[in-house]
Amino acid sequence: MKLLNFTIIKLTIFLVIGILLAHYLKLDFHVVLFVTIGLVILLGIYYFIIKSRINRSPFFGALAYLCMVGVGITSYTIQNEKLRSHHYTHLKPSDSNNSIVFQIEERLKPDTYNDKYIAVIKSFNNEEAIGNLLINVKRDSISKRFNVDDLLVTSSELKVIQKPLNPYQFDYSKYLELDQVYHQVYLNSANILQLSDSKSTIYGYADALRTQINRKLIEAGFKNDALSIMNALLLGQRQTIDKTVYSNYVNSGTIHILAVSGLHVGIILIILNFIFKPLLYLKYGHFIKPFILVCILWSFAVIAGLSPSVTRAVTMFSVITIAMHLKRRTNIYNTLVISAFLILLIKPTFLFAVGFQMSYLAVLGIVSIQPIIYKLWKPKYWIIDQPWQIFTVTLAAQAGIVPISLFYFHQFPGLFFISNLVVIPFLGLILGFGMLVIALALLNQLPDFLVVIYSFIIDSLNGFIAWVAQFESFLLRDIPFTLLQVITSYWIIITLVQTYKFRNFRWTVMSLMAVISLQGVTFYNKHQSQNHQFIIFNKSRYTMIGLKENQQLTISHNLDSAKLKSDYAINNYKIGEAITIHNSDSLHSIYKYKSKTLLVVDSLAVYKGITFQLNYILLRNSPRLNLNRAIDSLKPQFIIADASNYKSYLKRWKETCRHKKIPFHQTNEKGAFIIK
Repeated sequence: MKLLNFTIIKLTIFLVIGILLAHYLKLDFHVVLFVTIGLVILLGIYYFIIKSRINRSPFFGALAYLCMVGVGITSYTIQNEKLRSHHYTHLKPSDSNNSIVFQIEERLKPDTYNDKYIAVIKSFNNEEAIGNLLINVKRDSISKRFNVDDLLVTSSELKVIQKPLNPYQFDYSKYLELDQVYHQVYLNSANILQLSDSKSTIYGYADALRTQINRKLIEAGFKNDALSIMNALLLGQRQTIDKTVYSNYVNSGTIHILAVSGLHVGIILIILNFIFKPLLYLKYGHFIKPFILVCILWSFAVIAGLSPSVTRAVTMFSVITIAMHLKRRTNIYNTLVISAFLILLIKPTFLFAVGFQMSYLAVLGIVSIQPIIYKLWKPKYWIIDQPWQIFTVTLAAQAGIVPISLFYFHQFPGLFFISNLVVIPFLGLILGFGMLVIALALLNQLPDFLVVIYSFIIDSLNGFIAWVAQFESFLLRDIPFTLLQVITSYWIIITLVQTYKFRNFRWTVMSLMAVISLQGVTFYNKHQSQNHQFIIFNKSRYTMIGLKENQQLTISHNLDSAKLKSDYAINNYKIGEAITIHNSDSLHSIYKYKSKTLLVVDSLAVYKGITFQLNYILLRNSPRLNLNRAIDSLKPQFIIADASNYKSYLKRWKETCRHKKIPFHQTNEKGAFIIK
């Protein structure tokens, strides 16, 4: 078993290396494919030559790991639909409208103005094609919600998904690229024609079932907030959760219960094990029961949308279920790695999904750290022991995900242990009771008193979460945390766990080296932030100009103070640059930075009488000026226009600058303008 664990861990590590190489280096697919095939053939030949001495051959091991790197690169690259000749990007697009037949694949969370979908292209300009699109359908009084598998046709212009326009902003385009989505279209009810609403995929049937369940629950009397939480907990769909409710779960440290993961699947498996226990008395019960359990688990995964976390959980528990009923010993590390190996082999892009990363790290934290914490104190009484076990599990899970959580979200919920101590014990009741409620609702046998009781439970859960979330002083926000800090933090966690287990000099030295490395990285990050920048942010309808001096930022702006405080562009910049002091100022007409001078021309268009040499002109609030004359008069080196200007003005200014052969920077196209 030890050799198996060691081997599968190594194979998975080299598979991950291959996926990372394919993701960041963009290697030639055909070269990698032929090299990988050659390595596999060489490995097979070498195996038959020395199979009696295979365990003592380092060359065989090195060759196997090289093969696995090749498999990782190939599995990632082979899923790139752009490599196929009939991908829509290889077909000639129209300058204005393209005829597109597409099928809805996934329904996303809507924004204020649009319903959003991921769709699969069936034909593009009357040619058979493949590829995915982001569909934005304008919300109005006559618009209808489309379902998964609906076949639609439209005529529309393809638009590139917007790149981040301010530093350290979340890159939604890269996020969608992992799902092979490269363009989007904006539609309304008038330019969409539905060709079919029949179901043709398992996802379509799953969506139809979810729709049926929701209709039955609404008919039974469930209201919006309770219904949205039921959708998240039981059906894996979070699109309808109210923003305030969702924010409360984030701030209280219990957002994980709204993402179907190992905790949910484990509880469901316990319930199913109890229900199907009588099958063990049948002749082939030890084969029938795990088969049924695995089928139900994967059916649940499909209904829940096959997210990275639920896929990981169902794969892991499927392996555990089969091993248990085949009377095989299971090792949790072995099971975790096998599930990761299988998932990444089939869906390598899951490696870059935050949910996938955090779910594995949370489980690793629980199985590695929880026993250590629990051994520190073993209560004699059950009534104390149970809360203590929950607390240690929560603490261990947090230890597993804190570094990566700080890296992605830059905040830490200080009261997570209180909220989880209350929520987790009742989650089994909520899930079990919820499954019963759904079953009875589908059979039209759900009594009113059960609706009242279950709604009360959900409302009480939301109320408790809101109560915890109101203690904002315990929520640590805007914490700068880099990838190097993540790596060194996990190095510290691993070495400390090993030091506790083995208590030897080597691991003690390793843990001290890890702590020193984290200190070194912290000093390095602080040194990196010691610089100066002048930045013109992109902010729709407003002007924001920032002057960064080491870890101090001064913002000149025309927003009200409340809007500036909550502005994502400024907050992201402060976190990314580790800003500790933040000042606010009004807008000025002239800015001097180092040896550069910038003139701000606003709606009054006052610029005459300038006697000194200008380097930059910033146009804001749509000034009515003759840019040709201004350029001839002031002779600037660069023209900048922020997002407070009319689009028609921007288009005219851009053409003028092109004619005058002077650089023109439009922030709502090229992003923030930075002078270093």
